[in-house]
Amino acid sequence: MSKIKDTLATKLMVSILLMAIPIFLISMGLVFVQSQKAIHQEAQERAVSTLNTTMQRLRNHMTIVETAANSSTWYAIEHFNPDSLLTLTNRIVRLNRHVNGCSITAEPDMFPAIGRFSAYTVQEGDSAITKREADYDYYSKEWYRAAATSGKACWIDPYDDYTEGSLSNSEIIASYNKPLYRDDKLIGVISTDLSLSNLDKTINTAEPPYPGAFFLLMGSDGRFYINPHENANLTAIAHEISQDKEGSTHVEIDGETYHMCYCPVTGTNWKMALVCPDREILKNYNHLFLFITVLTIIGLIVILWLCRYGVNQAITPLKELLATSQKISDGQYNLTIPKTDREDVVGMLQNSFATMQESINTHVADIRQTAADTKKSNLELAYTTKLVKEAIRQKDIFIQNVSHQIRTPLNIIQGFAQVLHDSPGLSKEDLAEITESMKHNALHLNRMVLMLFDSSDSGINEELMSQKNELVSCNQIASECINYTRAHFPHTNLQFLTDLDDNFKVQTNHLYLMRTLRELLYNAAKYSDGQHITMRITYSDLVRFIVEDKGKGVPEGAQEMLFNPFTKVDDLSEGLGLGLPLAKRHARSLGGDLTIDTSYKDGCRFILEIPKS
Repeated sequence: MSKIKDTLATKLMVSILLMAIPIFLISMGLVFVQSQKAIHQEAQERAVSTLNTTMQRLRNHMTIVETAANSSTWYAIEHFNPDSLLTLTNRIVRLNRHVNGCSITAEPDMFPAIGRFSAYTVQEGDSAITKREADYDYYSKEWYRAAATSGKACWIDPYDDYTEGSLSNSEIIASYNKPLYRDDKLIGVISTDLSLSNLDKTINTAEPPYPGAFFLLMGSDGRFYINPHENANLTAIAHEISQDKEGSTHVEIDGETYHMCYCPVTGTNWKMALVCPDREILKNYNHLFLFITVLTIIGLIVILWLCRYGVNQAITPLKELLATSQKISDGQYNLTIPKTDREDVVGMLQNSFATMQESINTHVADIRQTAADTKKSNLELAYTTKLVKEAIRQKDIFIQNVSHQIRTPLNIIQGFAQVLHDSPGLSKEDLAEITESMKHNALHLNRMVLMLFDSSDSGINEELMSQKNELVSCNQIASECINYTRAHFPHTNLQFLTDLDDNFKVQTNHLYLMRTLRELLYNAAKYSDGQHITMRITYSDLVRFIVEDKGKGVPEGAQEMLFNPFTKVDDLSEGLGLGLPLAKRHARSLGGDLTIDTSYKDGCRFILEIPKS
């Protein structure tokens, strides 16, 4: 008996070790490989995150310089004379601490009496020095030629501001240049300057992700303008990364390997890169290797101990199997008989009982699951049938409504066309009235067709709706929408009130903001007395466009239903019930919302809220 026991124990231990040790080693190897990948991925993400953060800081400074020029363009065009241009450049430099210099250069033929003219202001310490540039060929300079040739604003590579003029910036500068047009004719170029030292401070104030890491700034010609390491390998790799939009690579610097990730600077032809030493990136990797080695040794020791303990427990299961089988035979069917890997009679008996018990439990579970699935399917089928019937009913109602709404203006247009055909001697007044009515109904018909297209899947341009990169004047777009409404309802009295300056702009989507405001004004003119319509614009945290009228308004029970597609307060009224739902969808796509003021009782008041940017 002892010999049998020893043989069985040896076989069990060897079998378990042959299975457990390879699995354990493979698992630890996979953990090591995955951890290594995770460390590299973390290093890449950390570097990219730092690069993006620094890029955002750089763009903030550049945006200030761009805004200084863009916000002054209209004034320069309106007051394009030597004294005003000298004053304007001085004002831009004094009021914008990030602007190192500003120039406004006129085309050669703009001031025949004085010849070539360029106003230039440069910042020296706390002072802003303004002079008229001397008469030299600044039209051939890159900062003037790039903007004048392309016809649009652009940044040029940093350059030494030594010129033949009267005034020069003492630092290497990067220049933002914007052409000035009046009546589609180029009249000059406005330039705002950002010094390279300011760029360097902005970039290198960021804390590097690893010790020894540093930033680079490369121009469009492949030269590094910010580079703390003058290294031939960096210069050689400049051409390679200039061909890519963004990415990463490795470079050797002073015999040490560095990891470089780079990306373009938005709005320019420059690239910014972050260079990190591999020795710092792989520091955690070396610690991980030592940790995995120690963990593997400990794991093997634990496996050996567990095998010995498991074998000792496995060779005496007969008594426990007998006791369990007896309880099951007495009616305790909930007991579970575990399976075993043994191939002797006891193991076969135990596995047979376990298989029988699993089969019974599986069949019972399958029956219960089938009953539950059948019940669930019946409920889903009943609900689906109900939805289909409701969809068919809604489709029939919608088709009838669309047919009626389209047939009515068509009948009017056909009728008047027949009148024009049969009555050639109509007076001018009758002809004007008939053509006006035909135009009104044609516009009404066109508006319904556009709404149907806009509400369909093919009419939804998700990419266009998500674009909110246009600077739109709130007062200007409101005036445009009011004029559009007056053109459709010439006898309507529209009042416009605003708390905002004409220069106040929001960054949004012009098309969808215009459609929303037109719909609100169109409904106000159509469903009110037409004489007490007001559009008001206010701003706190959000820009609010408020359109209110005086009339019968909307019943309280129907106010929330107004924004449901194909829903109308009065089924006999004109329209498809799509205007306000589409307006609300446009408002949400702009990052805001469209609501009805339920506290307003004299008519209707709709409030459109959108963010400033």
